[in-house]
Amino acid sequence: MNLSLLAGAILAIPSLAIAQWAPVEQVKTYTVNGSTGIELYSQIGEKGPLVGGQVRTIAHTDFKLLWSRDYRPQPGGACTLVSARPSLTLIYTLPQAGKTMPDHLKAKWDVFAAGVRKHELLHGEMIVEMVKEIEAVSVGLSVPNDPKCSKIRKELTAKLGEISRRNRERHRDYDKVEMNNGGNVHQLILNLVNER
Repeated sequence: MNLSLLAGAILAIPSLAIAQWAPVEQVKTYTVNGSTGIELYSQIGEKGPLVGGQVRTIAHTDFKLLWSRDYRPQPGGACTLVSARPSLTLIYTLPQAGKTMPDHLKAKWDVFAAGVRKHELLHGEMIVEMVKEIEAVSVGLSVPNDPKCSKIRKELTAKLGEISRRNRERHRDYDKVEMNNGGNVHQLILNLVNER
């Protein structure tokens, strides 16, 4: 086979490539006021984002995920998912200080706010990693005897359920470490509220 024919044959093979994408980030804030670290932290307890509609927290990372998927029937009756392009929006809710405060408190607040943001950004990275895992599991998935591409959707849903479960567990484990005695977030809180 000459090279021009080989190149044409390679170009004719359908691509199962994983698309390049990047998440969109949104930052929401809520304002806290106080002249001491305890007052600021008390305001966080009153105004912080509700998680699960029940528990207030310092900050929260949420996401919206939509997919554009291309399922294609194959010769012989199989169905293959040839592309799966995510549209991911990461939504961070973070505290911000409202009014001016004494320099010593502002310095403490700045350390606290930067540490909380860093914590939430790692939650965002975990979400991106989950989406990449979903993409890797999805693209190229093929189910035999599925000319209407219905069985493949059920199989994909089962795989995604397991990925999602592991992701939730990973977030919980991370928060436990960070918020337990001696954890990074626990230390940030202590440094903010302790008067020295």
